[in-house]
Amino acid sequence: MKQMVATAMLLALATGVARADSENCRKSREYLLATPGGDQSLTPQAYNDLFKICIAASAMPNVKEAYMLRDGGIAVLPKQDSVSATASTLAQFCDIYPHSVLRFINRKEKLAVRSVADVAQMSSTSSTPCKKIKGLS
Repeated sequence: MKQMVATAMLLALATGVARADSENCRKSREYLLATPGGDQSLTPQAYNDLFKICIAASAMPNVKEAYMLRDGGIAVLPKQDSVSATASTLAQFCDIYPHSVLRFINRKEKLAVRSVADVAQMSSTSSTPCKKIKGLS
């Protein structure tokens, strides 16, 4: 009985953490879809699909925060900003989403970010697409 209660508590905590981690995905999607004047790079459906990828990225072990980008990429703030941790996260992401782009927000950029809108406006063009990393051209 105690084990069932403990398991239920862990599941409730994990669900709460997942909701908190995906909050920036939701906020960036709302920002992108509410952009006045139709200044969107993708269709609303494409942003909804990107939202699902963002939620999954936010649940990755080395991802502290995840955001959707206007150009269709995903931006993440890593928990550990080391070469090995970043490479591992990128490899995991590209294995699951081989046609996506993952952009890491570095420490200097993090200091300049004041809102979710600032991140959503970032470009992922400087990041190497998973397609190229996986050799899928």
